[in-house]
Amino acid sequence: MAGHSQFKNIMHRKGKQDAMRSKLFAKLAREITVAAKSGTPDPDMNPRLRLAIQEARAENMPKDNIERAIKKAQGGDLANYEAVRYEGYAPGGVAVIVEALTDNRNRTGGVVRSVFTKYNGNLGATGAVSHMFNHVGEITYKAAAGSAETVLEAAIDAGADDVVSDANGHVIACGFETLGTVAADLEKKLGEAQSVKAIWKPSLTTPVEEDNAQSIMKLLAALEDDDDVQNVFANFEISDEVMKKLTAA
Repeated sequence: MAGHSQFKNIMHRKGKQDAMRSKLFAKLAREITVAAKSGTPDPDMNPRLRLAIQEARAENMPKDNIERAIKKAQGGDLANYEAVRYEGYAPGGVAVIVEALTDNRNRTGGVVRSVFTKYNGNLGATGAVSHMFNHVGEITYKAAAGSAETVLEAAIDAGADDVVSDANGHVIACGFETLGTVAADLEKKLGEAQSVKAIWKPSLTTPVEEDNAQSIMKLLAALEDDDDVQNVFANFEISDEVMKKLTAA
């Protein structure tokens, strides 16, 4: 297990679930609103909106919240948000990608830079680390969705590229461009997914020792906590032994 998944597991085990969910819903709502404003408010005619709604539903965001986020785009008074990507290094040479939706590049850039500096990281130029990642779609299902064979067959039929199944569930990978259609097809066969996301998947990982692990976690958590930041990805690899110490901290 690498980077983003390890970080998420640690954050969830540390609790604060309600506050995290409220912040997550706010970020999902922003993406839905921006997607609806960028095209038609009809998800069948707007792939970005369809994907944003799929992701929100996978996170159990209430239907009323989703509809309210779409209507907000039709109000005409929404700030002009733009997607921005930041790239840099955490301690130990770990590559980090930060995706944000912001109405003020200077504000968001300043916050992201200060977080990297505070936790002994370095913010680089766009493209500094993205070559170490692949931009792909990732759809996850709980183990109860079906056997490994059933899910594999459904994934192949839907046009997915890969499936990894274990006792914890199923992780389905597909092209970034086909994520919306693959997720919709899988939903017909397997039901609603546990998560539907466009991710930066590391093609190269960096092993992390215990002395750097805590600083990396603090850096990633501080980035995630910013309202403008939508997603954070990193390419670190932590041993099970160090993971136990971090989750017990």
